[in-house]
Amino acid sequence: MPRGSFSVGRPQKILVAGGAGFVGGHLCNRLFADGHHVICLDNLLTGRLSNIQHLLDHPRFRFVLHDIIAPLPYLGRIEQIYNLACAASPKKYQADPVHTFKTNVWGAVNLLELAADHDARILQSSTSEVYGDPCVSPQSESYHGNVNTVGPRSCYDEGKRAAETLFHDFHETRGVRTRIARIFNTYGPGMCPTDGRVISNFVIQALSDANITVYGDGTQTRSFCYISDLLDGLIALMAAPDSLSDPVNLGNPVEFTMNELAQMVRETVGSRSAIMHLDLPVDDPKQRKPDISAALAHLGWAPKVSVAEGLAQTIPYFAQLHQTLMVAE
Repeated sequence: MPRGSFSVGRPQKILVAGGAGFVGGHLCNRLFADGHHVICLDNLLTGRLSNIQHLLDHPRFRFVLHDIIAPLPYLGRIEQIYNLACAASPKKYQADPVHTFKTNVWGAVNLLELAADHDARILQSSTSEVYGDPCVSPQSESYHGNVNTVGPRSCYDEGKRAAETLFHDFHETRGVRTRIARIFNTYGPGMCPTDGRVISNFVIQALSDANITVYGDGTQTRSFCYISDLLDGLIALMAAPDSLSDPVNLGNPVEFTMNELAQMVRETVGSRSAIMHLDLPVDDPKQRKPDISAALAHLGWAPKVSVAEGLAQTIPYFAQLHQTLMVAE
């Protein structure tokens, strides 16, 4: 998997909750390659063992099948905790909204208690969804958002907002060494082909010469961050001074409309797909663009991989999956 320039000094014992997911699997691989002892905790509701398969028999890696809404098993001494445990695609987190909310809230409490017990650094993978359908652009960390509390996306959006509150309160009242990363759309090899995210949808449809489905008129925008850039940001944030407890945006500030992205994917694949417009889902954000000045100032971090470069590295992964499925049929 891609490697960046950020790393954390001496080998440490690190827990990655949700470590068999797309981002979690890449993070486990990156931390392991950097020499750390890694514990991957995952309930496999959306995570896949294939993301960490080659690590399972190594003495510096341990997989624990567990749902973080339940009391945590004994894991030994822990020095760092990354909380990536929650489905991130609307298709999957809306399948069981109550469990999604519990994962964000009860899971955060369980991991924060563990961090308090071990004096461990703990990083919350929050999301740009805390900004809802934003009324300002770009979105800075000081923007409080425009979120519907009773919509189909609320279980995820409000769950992540509640988790941020818990991280803030554990830091303020108990001195827990917290970090909060507000992650914007991330993509790359290893994405689940059925998770319903826009890049995986577009690429799979283009490879099949099927219609590329764009919701609404396609003028809504997103900013896409390649996985290696995100990993650099997460690791840099974990390594930052404990005083940096406020949320930090991690994303690529280069903005694309859905129409532009669909056309870019079609041209990169060399597809004959037509672009078809469908109704816009309820509460779907019209604009999403991060202000990353805090990440640049405090972490020295900014993304390096353009969307064109990232797609060129991601499409072959999906093409291989597509070819395997065709052969199987």
